[in-house]
Amino acid sequence: MLLATASSMIVGTIWYSPRVFGTRWSRLANVDMDRPGATALVPILVTVLVSFVTAWVLAGSTAIAWHFYGGSWLWGAIVTSVALWAGFTAARFITHDAFEGRPSSLTVLNIAHELVTVLVMAIILGVWPPAGTV
Repeated sequence: MLLATASSMIVGTIWYSPRVFGTRWSRLANVDMDRPGATALVPILVTVLVSFVTAWVLAGSTAIAWHFYGGSWLWGAIVTSVALWAGFTAARFITHDAFEGRPSSLTVLNIAHELVTVLVMAIILGVWPPAGTV
C-alpha cells in the first residue's frame, strides 16, 4: 500500500509539471506556480495522507469485489478503481465544479489526473495481491 501511496505523488508530479499539464492547470485554476516551495508543504502532507486513504480504500474495495465476483485480482483492482473513480471522484468533481463555475477544461484535466492516479494504484495493488487471495 505504501508503493500505491507513493505512486500518487509520482503521477501528480509528472501530471502537473510545466512540461505536461502544469502550465495549463495553473492558468485554469489561477495558481501561481512561482510561489515559494515552502507554501506547498501542507498541501503535500495532506496529499500523502489522502493518497494513503485512497490506496487503503481501493485495496479493501478490491478485496470485497474479488470475493464477490472472483476472477483475476488485477482485473478486479482495475475495474474497482474505475467504478469508484466514476461514481465518486468524477461525479463529485463535476458537480462541485459546475456549481463553482470552474472551466469545464479544468474539470476534465483534474478528473483525468484522478483516473490515471487510481489506475496506477490499482495496477500496483493488482500485481501484488494479499496472501491467500489468488
